[in-house]
Amino acid sequence: QVQFVESGGGLVQPGGSLRLSCAASGSNISTSAVGWYRQAPGKQREPVAIISGGGATNYLDSVKGRFTASRDNAKNTVYLQMNVLKPEDTALYYCGASSLNSWGQGTQVTVSS
Repeated sequence: QVQFVESGGGLVQPGGSLRLSCAASGSNISTSAVGWYRQAPGKQREPVAIISGGGATNYLDSVKGRFTASRDNAKNTVYLQMNVLKPEDTALYYCGASSLNSWGQGTQVTVSS
């Protein structure tokens, strides 16, 4: 069964950038859609970005133009480049593939001055 491990989170000031990585092991994910999701305290989980096996992407409206999902199939890894971060982007970010019924543990992103 595939396992996902996220990394790259941290504390960043408003307007800053972070690049999250989602490394998969145990199975090749090159043909699978992989999603980035986030959950802030007291809020429901929301999908942030979805990248298909072919590389097509869809984004949450509030992150369009600021976040970019990409994938490196040779590394079995999906990325989320986050620019112009805002305090409201603060959340636990995690990746997963519903088709594979597998999700990572998440990486914390905190945007604060």
